[in-house]
Amino acid sequence: MVNPFHQHRRVLVASLVGTTIEFYDFYIYATAAALVFGPLFFPAESPSAQLMLSFLSFGLAFLARPFGAILFGHFGDRIGRKSTLVASLLLMGISTLLIAFLPTYAMAGWIAPLLLCTLRFGQGLGLGGEWGGAALLAVEYAPPGWRARFGMVPQLGAPIGFIAANGLFLLIGTILSDADFVAWGWRIPFLASAILVGLGLWVRLKINETPEFTRALAQDPPIPVPIGELIRKHAAITFAGTFAVVACFAIFYLSTAFALAHGTTILGYDREQFLITQLAAIAFLAAGIIIAGIRADKASANQVLTWGCAATIGLGLIFGPILGSGSLWLVWGMLSLALFIMGFVYGPLGVWLPSLFPPRIRYTGVSVAFNLGGILGGALAPLAAQALNDAGGTSLVGLYLTMAGVFSLVGLNIAQRLAPDQTHKA
Repeated sequence: MVNPFHQHRRVLVASLVGTTIEFYDFYIYATAAALVFGPLFFPAESPSAQLMLSFLSFGLAFLARPFGAILFGHFGDRIGRKSTLVASLLLMGISTLLIAFLPTYAMAGWIAPLLLCTLRFGQGLGLGGEWGGAALLAVEYAPPGWRARFGMVPQLGAPIGFIAANGLFLLIGTILSDADFVAWGWRIPFLASAILVGLGLWVRLKINETPEFTRALAQDPPIPVPIGELIRKHAAITFAGTFAVVACFAIFYLSTAFALAHGTTILGYDREQFLITQLAAIAFLAAGIIIAGIRADKASANQVLTWGCAATIGLGLIFGPILGSGSLWLVWGMLSLALFIMGFVYGPLGVWLPSLFPPRIRYTGVSVAFNLGGILGGALAPLAAQALNDAGGTSLVGLYLTMAGVFSLVGLNIAQRLAPDQTHKA
């Protein structure tokens, strides 16, 4: 029997490379926001205030992502997945590259943070159309019985992009002095993003439109305004899908951006040591995604997501105390567990979210639900965690994860009630 992965290798690579770039771009910004953007772009009275302003700029892209979801979803449902994915990748890549050339506050005053926030918004706008299109590219090419495994491939871009971003920051931090890193070294990862974007464009321009979208277009003309159709007929299921994705964003950004910033400032860990700790933990995310994808094809994506949400609720109770334990080994164990659990709330989303929407509005529906969930789970995560820490110390930080797990479990239950047949499909 021919392995479908081999037959559709180019399509799967095209879906994977986009999400790899997405997480690379997002995480180099998250890392820079945690380490250097505060003092460089947001002068304030205290390091905590600088960090808060830096995280606010980080969250700006999440606010832009729903607008990108509507924009690229419109064209993705009208002209096709391939062309739209090329456009979203270009916008995302150019915005990321230009950050490397920005002046700092000391050079340009208030213009510097304004330009940074503008480019961050551009990043988010492009990213709003990226994940949904990549997931559809994989799932709509998948043969029967393989949809969850195909859908997990773009999800693997998260650990790969993280390793590329974190590894590059680690290498630069090892080679350069702290002064050189702050002065110019942080710009190198943003420059390097051009290589990944070029690779992504080269791969995507060589693929064809998905068979499922082609068939849908042959049967009926495209809907004139997909977002209008989504609001009129599919608002409730979109709301449920939005809630269901909150947990995966919350785990990722608390385990990466917030943990790095908190660990290297408040807790006093060495930056390179903490980056190595996170790199050693990220392999568990890849393992969780693969196990969850295989299991979702054998059982159901809804069942696997439910397991992950329940585990997230429990994770939140131990996250803060272990992060503040003073033992880097315990921190590594906790981060590894958190990212493994994330695999179960993230891996099956590639097949689960598309199953909620018909093909003619699927790009819009998937993108809007995913990116609205990103605001609740991702944009607010570092800010909420910082506020919880200021209010009651590190031990309270994990409560945000517990709340995120509850939100996602509620979203899954609502979706199952609204579309029981669809949410049981792998």
